[in-house]
Amino acid sequence: MAERIVQTAGRDALGKFAPNFAHYNDDILFGENWNDEALDLKTRSLITVVALMSQGITDSSLKYHLLNAKKNGVTKDEMAAAITHVAFYAGWPKVWATFNLAKEVYVEA
Repeated sequence: MAERIVQTAGRDALGKFAPNFAHYNDDILFGENWNDEALDLKTRSLITVVALMSQGITDSSLKYHLLNAKKNGVTKDEMAAAITHVAFYAGWPKVWATFNLAKEVYVEA
Protein backbone atom coordinates (compact mmCIF):
# COMPACT_ATOMS: atom_id res chain seq x y z
CA MET A 1 0.00 0.00 0.00
CA ALA A 2 1.20 3.48 -0.86
CA GLU A 3 1.79 6.18 1.69
CA ARG A 4 -1.52 7.52 3.00
CA ILE A 5 -2.54 11.08 2.23
CA VAL A 6 -3.06 13.03 5.45
CA GLN A 7 -4.60 16.48 5.25
CA THR A 8 -5.06 19.05 8.00
CA ALA A 9 -5.72 22.20 5.94
CA GLY A 10 -9.44 22.17 6.74
CA ARG A 11 -8.89 22.00 10.47
CA ASP A 12 -5.99 24.46 10.30
CA ALA A 13 -8.00 27.09 8.41
CA LEU A 14 -11.60 26.45 9.46
CA GLY A 15 -11.58 23.99 12.35
CA LYS A 16 -13.12 26.36 14.87
CA PHE A 17 -15.33 28.29 12.44
CA ALA A 18 -16.68 25.36 10.39
CA PRO A 19 -15.71 22.08 12.04
CA ASN A 20 -18.04 19.95 9.88
CA PHE A 21 -16.56 21.36 6.67
CA ALA A 22 -13.04 20.82 8.05
CA HIS A 23 -13.96 17.19 8.77
CA TYR A 24 -15.36 16.66 5.24
CA ASN A 25 -12.26 18.24 3.70
CA ASP A 26 -9.61 16.48 5.76
CA ASP A 27 -11.21 13.13 6.58
CA ILE A 28 -13.56 12.44 3.67
CA LEU A 29 -12.17 14.25 0.60
CA PHE A 30 -8.50 13.66 1.36
CA GLY A 31 -8.66 10.91 3.98
CA GLU A 32 -11.02 8.56 2.14
CA ASN A 33 -11.29 9.76 -1.46
CA TRP A 34 -7.60 10.48 -2.12
CA ASN A 35 -6.59 7.24 -0.36
CA ASP A 36 -8.96 5.06 -2.41
CA GLU A 37 -6.63 2.70 -4.27
CA ALA A 38 -8.89 2.36 -7.33
CA LEU A 39 -6.92 5.23 -8.92
CA ASP A 40 -3.26 5.95 -8.43
CA LEU A 41 -2.23 9.38 -7.15
CA LYS A 42 -0.76 10.44 -10.49
CA THR A 43 -4.06 9.83 -12.30
CA ARG A 44 -6.07 11.37 -9.48
CA SER A 45 -3.84 14.46 -9.61
CA LEU A 46 -4.32 14.91 -13.36
CA ILE A 47 -8.09 14.53 -13.02
CA THR A 48 -8.16 17.12 -10.24
CA VAL A 49 -6.13 19.67 -12.22
CA VAL A 50 -8.39 19.20 -15.24
CA ALA A 51 -11.55 19.52 -13.13
CA LEU A 52 -10.38 22.76 -11.50
CA MET A 53 -9.11 24.19 -14.78
CA SER A 54 -12.32 23.39 -16.64
CA GLN A 55 -14.30 25.30 -14.00
CA GLY A 56 -11.99 28.30 -14.34
CA ILE A 57 -10.59 27.89 -10.83
CA THR A 58 -7.10 29.23 -11.37
CA ASP A 59 -6.27 30.43 -7.88
CA SER A 60 -4.05 29.00 -5.17
CA SER A 61 -6.07 25.78 -5.03
CA LEU A 62 -5.13 24.97 -8.63
CA LYS A 63 -1.50 25.82 -7.90
CA TYR A 64 -1.62 23.49 -4.87
CA HIS A 65 -2.92 20.68 -7.07
CA LEU A 66 -0.33 21.38 -9.77
CA LEU A 67 2.37 21.07 -7.11
CA ASN A 68 0.69 17.91 -5.84
CA ALA A 69 0.60 16.48 -9.38
CA LYS A 70 4.31 17.14 -9.80
CA LYS A 71 4.97 15.48 -6.43
CA ASN A 72 2.83 12.52 -7.53
CA GLY A 73 4.92 11.95 -10.65
CA VAL A 74 3.18 13.98 -13.37
CA THR A 75 5.99 15.24 -15.58
CA LYS A 76 6.11 18.68 -17.20
CA ASP A 77 5.48 17.11 -20.61
CA GLU A 78 2.52 15.10 -19.33
CA MET A 79 1.02 18.16 -17.66
CA ALA A 80 1.52 20.30 -20.78
CA ALA A 81 -0.12 17.59 -22.92
CA ALA A 82 -3.09 17.26 -20.55
CA ILE A 83 -3.63 21.03 -20.37
CA THR A 84 -3.34 21.32 -24.16
CA HIS A 85 -5.81 18.48 -24.69
CA VAL A 86 -8.37 20.07 -22.38
CA ALA A 87 -8.01 23.47 -24.09
CA PHE A 88 -10.43 22.33 -26.79
CA TYR A 89 -13.05 21.32 -24.22
CA ALA A 90 -12.64 23.75 -21.31
CA GLY A 91 -11.82 27.01 -23.06
CA TRP A 92 -8.75 28.83 -24.23
CA PRO A 93 -8.59 31.56 -21.51
CA LYS A 94 -8.82 28.98 -18.71
CA VAL A 95 -5.95 27.06 -20.25
CA TRP A 96 -3.77 30.16 -20.60
CA ALA A 97 -4.30 30.88 -16.90
CA THR A 98 -3.47 27.26 -16.04
CA PHE A 99 -0.30 27.30 -18.14
CA ASN A 100 0.85 30.43 -16.31
CA LEU A 101 0.55 28.58 -12.99
CA ALA A 102 2.03 25.37 -14.39
CA LYS A 103 5.11 27.28 -15.60
CA GLU A 104 5.67 28.46 -12.01
CA VAL A 105 5.41 24.90 -10.71
CA TYR A 106 7.44 23.18 -13.41
CA VAL A 107 10.35 25.61 -13.43
CA GLU A 108 13.26 24.27 -15.36
CA ALA A 109 16.55 24.22 -13.46
